[in-house]
Amino acid sequence: MSAAVEVVFERRGAGAPLVLLHGIGHHWAAWSPVLDRLAEAHDVIAVDLPGFGRSPVPAAGLPADMPGLVAGIAELFTALGLDRPHVAGNSLGGAIALELAAAGAVSSATALSPAGFCTPRELRWALTVLTLHRNAARLPEPVLRSLFASPALRTLALGMILARPNRMALADALADARALREARAFRAVARAGRGYAFAGAPTVPVTVAWGTRDRILPYRQAALARTRLPAARHLELAGCGHVPMHDDPELVASVILGTTGARAA
Repeated sequence: MSAAVEVVFERRGAGAPLVLLHGIGHHWAAWSPVLDRLAEAHDVIAVDLPGFGRSPVPAAGLPADMPGLVAGIAELFTALGLDRPHVAGNSLGGAIALELAAAGAVSSATALSPAGFCTPRELRWALTVLTLHRNAARLPEPVLRSLFASPALRTLALGMILARPNRMALADALADARALREARAFRAVARAGRGYAFAGAPTVPVTVAWGTRDRILPYRQAALARTRLPAARHLELAGCGHVPMHDDPELVASVILGTTGARAA
């Protein structure tokens, strides 16, 4: 926790700093499957964004738009003594990572299925699906536990978010449900992002990687990302869904390390 910025984070490893940013309704533990691998090469800081996970809503209120979110993360860098760290993000976190790259605030950016490349209709779809998942996460925990304990029911419950739901441990599935249910910033951030589209021009190394089985922000959106970011490295995450860290941790870690130029020990 920073004294200047009320943000909770997990920190591991040594080397050039690498900040990890999750998606809307998620928490730093979304990165758990890849943390140790990345920590072999980097000082890794996985953040609970303001109003998500265990990070409180800022005393001054939540930012009303993407520039405000980006400014808040840049303030966190300053509070932690980080000078242009590498950054990787998923979904909302991917959009923030790209905006930080466009602002020259980072050394490199990896964006996994980032927001900002969809039509208004596609964005409404994504937010509707996530809102329905949030409503379902309000079921009593014993019910959720029984649901996630059944491979068939877990696939039904999580199949919109993960391509391979049964690779996720039961405890992780329950923790993700809790994080989504208790995400105090969910509505405000969703509202602020309704008109968002990425239009920046990063000059640092950027990788955009998209799950080919993403059902929240579908893989077809990668075509627009290629058009708007012609200088970036564009990759597909074969067989991965919207949150690819659980679907294929080794692939995701290798993509991030390929962007930062580091090598795991």
